[in-house]
Amino acid sequence: MGFRPRTLFVSLALGLSTVLMAFQQDGFAPWDMEEAPAQTNERAEFTFGRLRFATSGSSFGGWRRLGWSEDFPKADRQFSEGVRRLTRLNARSTEKVLDLDSDEIFNWPWLYAVNVGRWNFTPAQSQRLREYLLRGGFLLADNFHGAAEWQTFLEGMSKVFPERQVEDLKNNDEIFHVLYDLDERFQIPGYQYIWTGRTYERDGIEPHWRAIRDDKGRIMVAICHNMHLGDAWEHADDPRYPERFSSLAYRLGINYIIYGMTH
Repeated sequence: MGFRPRTLFVSLALGLSTVLMAFQQDGFAPWDMEEAPAQTNERAEFTFGRLRFATSGSSFGGWRRLGWSEDFPKADRQFSEGVRRLTRLNARSTEKVLDLDSDEIFNWPWLYAVNVGRWNFTPAQSQRLREYLLRGGFLLADNFHGAAEWQTFLEGMSKVFPERQVEDLKNNDEIFHVLYDLDERFQIPGYQYIWTGRTYERDGIEPHWRAIRDDKGRIMVAICHNMHLGDAWEHADDPRYPERFSSLAYRLGINYIIYGMTH
């Protein structure tokens, strides 16, 4: 089965800063997310798909808590709530965790992957991810920092697309303008910013917005290197985490959704 892009009629419902301030002030949700059941029968136009994968050097059969599941599920659900508040897009309230060992991945055209600087694929998983992306799937890669994790990320992607290059995105690229105009971007730090005052981790001083495209120029893999969008979504309700970081992270995420679902 292949993916077919749909035309989405999306409009702003509220100012983004107002929404994030409401998250911080109005007791947005009692975040006991580990106990919240997934509403698998909920009908929606968009579902936040989270990619589950093995991490290099980890134990317990290759799964590690601070691997694919960091910020899970609060970041997923709080971001989806923001999508519902900020657009007319009907986003499902709960995420979908997906494995590359199952063909079910082809039913969910948008994926988020975190800690990709430690991911590891089998040949069969690499082939399935390649097929998924070439059919029209979209992957957002987030939260990896510095030269060493960049190299591990590239090693994983080279198993999927040995023939394709990573490119740096220009400010005028369509993905930065499908809804919000994002010519002016800055590094989005993880929660560690609160006590370190640094926007970077390890040697990842400069932020990079990168991509891998298909033969028609469509972005298949959007790459946020030296940033942590997931933390900015997760902690949008925390008054200690600066609103400007969460605001940009929401704008980027929403642009990536709209681009991925219309291209």
